[in-house]
Amino acid sequence: MELEETGRQLLDTVECEPVPEQAGDIYATVKLARQQRGLPLDENDLWVAATALAIGAILVSRDNDFGGIDGLRVVTPE
Repeated sequence: MELEETGRQLLDTVECEPVPEQAGDIYATVKLARQQRGLPLDENDLWVAATALAIGAILVSRDNDFGGIDGLRVVTPE
């Protein structure tokens, strides 16, 4: 129960963006481009990238898989 409450408190402080409709089209474009270059990307990572692109967000991640996605701004925390 304590863990659940801690989780709720954390989520109450984080702003969550809905997945916009255009993210679906971006998802398909990114997936196809990556497949054509032989660089598949995990489905969840594709949605993260597509959503970031759709809302013009900067993605903060240590995951190198996001590199090479056209237009995606990625910041790697130190």
